[in-house]
Amino acid sequence: MTISPPSVLDPAVATPMLEASGVVKVFHGGDGGEVRVLEGVDLSVARGEMIAIIGASGAGKSTLLHVLGALERPTSGDVRLNGERAAALDDEALAELRNRSVGFVFQFHHLLKEFSALENVMMPLRIAGRPTAVARDRARALLVRVGLEKRLSHRPSEMSGGEQQRTAVARALAMQPPLLLADEPSGNLDHHNAEALHDLFAELAREMALGLVVVTHNRSLAARAGRVLLLADGRLGDNSGTMGAV
Repeated sequence: MTISPPSVLDPAVATPMLEASGVVKVFHGGDGGEVRVLEGVDLSVARGEMIAIIGASGAGKSTLLHVLGALERPTSGDVRLNGERAAALDDEALAELRNRSVGFVFQFHHLLKEFSALENVMMPLRIAGRPTAVARDRARALLVRVGLEKRLSHRPSEMSGGEQQRTAVARALAMQPPLLLADEPSGNLDHHNAEALHDLFAELAREMALGLVVVTHNRSLAARAGRVLLLADGRLGDNSGTMGAV
């Protein structure tokens, strides 16, 4: 099985995979006070585009990623995934949209330790009801693409940290989502493995025509992005020229 990007003639390729407008997120503390984390965030992500979001610890970067990926609903504002308005959907329909439209990669790989790399990548496909043979072929192709063709039968404990995280990337792509969101994906890796992962993200965004948004403190990863945005005081701004807040 080969992994092919969508045709450039497909109108969906020209449609932003992610659009956020006026996104506000407010949390309420135990004392009843408000904590305003996001204050009117606007963002559009096209297929094949890699965007890095940087900012100080506690600025709300992970919260923003959760809202963009429909893991959390915004307090107000609008998020569209693959052209569909998240606010118009009930929880079940939103979960279905998220599962087919968004892949997530976190700092910790969250692989199932009792399963092999191949079985871990097959898991989202099997949960979605794909036939075993189809799931196996897709998982194998993805693992080969991320350089793990010799690790298909290995369990997480038998793989290095970099191999585990590459397996997590393959799993995030199993359902062929048009959008990939990554939260500090190389935060637990040494320099060599981090650089290999950074290269992989940039290559996958181009090859698979993915919209890729990565939250990172790593200058090297941010430098690979087409746009670098700074989250400060709840708002996103262009930081491409300075990189000073990474």
